[in-house]
Amino acid sequence: MKEPKLPILYIKPGCPWCREALSFFSQHGVEVDVRDVNASQQNMQRMIAVSQQSLTPTFEFGEFIVADFSVGEFLDQLQQVPEIKRQLGFGDEEDWN
Repeated sequence: MKEPKLPILYIKPGCPWCREALSFFSQHGVEVDVRDVNASQQNMQRMIAVSQQSLTPTFEFGEFIVADFSVGEFLDQLQQVPEIKRQLGFGDEEDWN
C-alpha cells in the first residue's frame, strides 16, 4: 500500500501564526512538508493556485485546504472532515490542548 503524501504547510519566516501552526503540528506528531513561499516563487504560485490567496499559514492535504489560519480556525475546519482528521492522526478534541 502506498504511503499517503505528507500534508503541505506553506509558511513565511517570521509569521507568528506560522510558528504557532508548526508548533501545533509538532506537538501532535503530524509531519508536514514545510514550504517557504518567500524563498520560492514556485511555492508561492502553488499556494495561490490551491487557496486563491497569498497569506500564510496555508495547509494543503489533498482536497483539504485551510488558508490563512490560526490553530483554532484549522481545528474548526478539521472537525468538518472526520476522514481527513483520522488520516492526519488526530484523536478526540481533548487531545488538542
